[in-house]
Amino acid sequence: MTQDSGRKPVLHKKHVARLERERQQTRIILYAFFGIIGVVALLLLYGWLDVAVFQLNRPVAKVGDSEILVKDLEPRIRLRRQQMIDNYVQYQQYAQYFGMNVDQQLQQIETELNSPTTIGQAALDEMINEELIRLEAAKRGITVSADELNKEIEAGYGYFPNGTPVPTATATEVVLPGNPESIFEFVTATLEATLTPQFSPTPESTATATAQPVESTPGEGTGTPEPSATPTSLPTSTATVTPTITPTTGPSATPFPTSTPISQEGFEGMLDNTDTNLAKLGFDAEYYRTFFENQILERKLKEVITADVESTQEQVWARHILVADEAAAKDIIAKLEDGADFAELARASSTDGSAASGGDLGWFGKGAMVAEFETAAFALVNPGDFTTTPVQSQFGYHIIQLIAKQDRPLTAEELQTAKDAAFQEWLTAAREEYGVETFDIWQARVPTTPNFITAATEAASAGQTAQAEQLSTLEASGATETPQP
Repeated sequence: MTQDSGRKPVLHKKHVARLERERQQTRIILYAFFGIIGVVALLLLYGWLDVAVFQLNRPVAKVGDSEILVKDLEPRIRLRRQQMIDNYVQYQQYAQYFGMNVDQQLQQIETELNSPTTIGQAALDEMINEELIRLEAAKRGITVSADELNKEIEAGYGYFPNGTPVPTATATEVVLPGNPESIFEFVTATLEATLTPQFSPTPESTATATAQPVESTPGEGTGTPEPSATPTSLPTSTATVTPTITPTTGPSATPFPTSTPISQEGFEGMLDNTDTNLAKLGFDAEYYRTFFENQILERKLKEVITADVESTQEQVWARHILVADEAAAKDIIAKLEDGADFAELARASSTDGSAASGGDLGWFGKGAMVAEFETAAFALVNPGDFTTTPVQSQFGYHIIQLIAKQDRPLTAEELQTAKDAAFQEWLTAAREEYGVETFDIWQARVPTTPNFITAATEAASAGQTAQAEQLSTLEASGATETPQP
């Protein structure tokens, strides 16, 4: 056994230096590794924050000094999608149980669901209009009290703790003026004085989207009824204007208050159910209060904005002959100039449905007919005058004769249409007055849910077996594709 056994090896200075360099290199590598990991983590965190926080708080529109943020718009888009899916299912039920032809309505919904940006733009325009209404209401001192809001919410859910309200006013009956004696030079005295126009070239439309209460019924009117809104969620508020309910003219019996079939507990349960369903779409708690407040503000502001809308309107009573080509129209004009009877020529030659009544269209005001027809009809001055050149429209060639012209009171429906148009004109002007600026950031992240798949899943989880099966069938059959961003 040597004397050196058990001793520690002696390290020379160059060995120590080399070991120190190796340790430093190891530390540098570790620092670099953890630095890269840290940078990647920071980038991932920033990316998550950008999508989940920063982008949500970016504006999609500025209305005056107010901003509409991404986080406000996205739930509204989801709500519109949910309503459209609900409407689709209800239309399917109309077809299944009542044999109604609803193919056009279903196709329209499918097209819109497959165009997320179209739905998003509609929701954004709606929110801009709501902000304009809020700003104008504040400027005019129009407010909503807590009591007004609570009553609006209760009525929206059909809950009347003090009994159903009793009508206190009856609309004034419209008294139409007598027809000028001169009309009997052109039409028989036995003709109805106020014929409903049979010729209806596409009238200039005015948007009148309604904001229904939560538990709404199918829309009124002829044709296919509109599906009701989802009972457990809010319908989208008005994109343009909301027509108020037109009272029935004439005397009516005064109903007595009746107790509501909905209890307070049931009412509160509906509110909780609404909150739950709206939360799934991204809304804050009690968003429904904002929805109903917007309705009240719009109704009050509309009353002020449209207060000066005239209740009378210049109208004409006219008749016409419609033919397919200009040569035929000129030939008829020549016969009229030679003294031929207008009504007889209409019965013999007109291709319009009014031919049977001698081409008579009754009274109509501006906005009822297509522009070319309206301009020519109102340009006629004296009863008996007719257009001496054919009037071309999308329907063919018209020869128009004036029977009478006078200022006449509008019916309740006509007056409401005039007010809707006036309010829409104000909304258009308000965009310029307050200044509206929009940003396209929302288009890169426009929601594409809910769709038929998610709706079927939620219906199944809620125990709505029939609806879930129907939604699943629609998706499987390719009734509509799942929209892609």
